[in-house]
Amino acid sequence: MSSLPLDQVIEGDCVEVLNRLPPESVDLIFADPPYNLQLRNELWRPDHSRVEAVTDEWDQFEGFEAYDAFTRAWLAASRRVLKPGGTLWVIGTYHNIYRVGYHLQNLGYWILNDIVWVKTNPMPNFRGVRFTNAHETLIWAQKQRGKPYTFNHHAMKSLNGDLQMRSDWHLPICSGSERLRENGSKAHSTQKPRALLYRILLASSNPGDVVLDPFFGSGTTGEVAQWLGRHWIGIERDPHYVELARRRLANAAAAPPVTLVQTNPRREPRLPFGALIEHGLLHAGQTLYFNARLDLTAQVLADGRVEYNGMRGSIHQIARQIEAAPLNGWQVWYYRQPEDGSFLPIDHLRQLLKTILFKPREGE
Repeated sequence: MSSLPLDQVIEGDCVEVLNRLPPESVDLIFADPPYNLQLRNELWRPDHSRVEAVTDEWDQFEGFEAYDAFTRAWLAASRRVLKPGGTLWVIGTYHNIYRVGYHLQNLGYWILNDIVWVKTNPMPNFRGVRFTNAHETLIWAQKQRGKPYTFNHHAMKSLNGDLQMRSDWHLPICSGSERLRENGSKAHSTQKPRALLYRILLASSNPGDVVLDPFFGSGTTGEVAQWLGRHWIGIERDPHYVELARRRLANAAAAPPVTLVQTNPRREPRLPFGALIEHGLLHAGQTLYFNARLDLTAQVLADGRVEYNGMRGSIHQIARQIEAAPLNGWQVWYYRQPEDGSFLPIDHLRQLLKTILFKPREGE
């Protein structure tokens, strides 16, 4: 390939496609490789219903040696296309993440962080023979130690309610209306939630950057990149997933104006405004109305702040600038419902999100 296939899904083996791309041409890679779960039997709930586990052909390997060779190959091909200051995120479970980390370091990557994605609504262990698997691990690494890399610290802090974001991310698994389904079943067995990719891309890329996903699946990375004004490249070997992702991205929201393109809810009582954006209840560029007034409006920014008359700050800071009084931004900023144009305070969305994040669940 003489030039980058920007904003396209490329069908094929990820190593072969990566080796055809120009070297040092990609800013950020997010990888969700096969887990190598090594499942031997079907999983059943106590009510005798079958669990939709990961039994896909792409997760089948003859053994650890075959999985290690596969891991080394795609990590090496990814490192070749990363720019000198580029970074890579890889997500996995206890089945594979330690092997991935070993090969990643051997290939010369420098680990910046490991992140624990704590699932607020994990699937239980139905047989009761182990602890419930309630987290996955992400490794964030740069191509070469010492090179400048992108980390939007202030955006992460704003997104997290003006507190420095920690390495434990409490986010729900992909479920409900976000989960893509075909004939009543999951369209993809390991679809990742948009909120997870939103946080990763906002943290470690900039508008106009090229984000590549070598295991594109249902296309979440491309959809979020499109929201945030990043270019994306998706590589996927399964023709069915390629078509699924292309359909999804054809209907995805366009990026907001470049001026608007730039949570970690650890405890139920506290939920930052940025969480509404991460979970798609509000979006960058959307208009908020001060006390439901059409003449006093602010625009939502991608990092969880709002902009009013050239001023940028939290919903509380901007409200106090308007009225010069101690105000609760959750109560004085309103959004319009798309169905009938009526106004509701953004606190309505906060309460809705709390029910999603903190409601106990027994299965999907």
